[in-house]
Amino acid sequence: MHWAETYIGIPWSATGEGPDSYHCWAFVRHIQKQHFGRTLPGIPNPEDVLAIARGFRDHPERRRWKLVKEPGEGDCVLMRQARYPIHVGVWLDVDDGGVLHCSQEAGVAFQTLTSLALNGWSVEGFYRFIE
Repeated sequence: MHWAETYIGIPWSATGEGPDSYHCWAFVRHIQKQHFGRTLPGIPNPEDVLAIARGFRDHPERRRWKLVKEPGEGDCVLMRQARYPIHVGVWLDVDDGGVLHCSQEAGVAFQTLTSLALNGWSVEGFYRFIE
């Protein structure tokens, strides 16, 4: 059993900081800290979609993450459904690869890129942490 399976089905919440519910960024922060030893900053207002988009785009922490063509275990996956990226997950090299993320529609789920696309998400980019 992969460690990620213990998270599947945890519900989404706009104010969720875990362990009983999460919003997408809080979930990524938790996974990065618990499983990859990386501390990421919070986003001030996770209920404001425009604030999330600006936070992903402008936050100084983003300089520590390099855009890569091919994802690897633990990389962040920035996603969008419209013009701006507003969703994030973590790439896992399990079952030929996919994204562990927490969405409003399904809570925590593991999805392939094809499955994400069928649910309206397009990948903005894969980001790897640079020490």
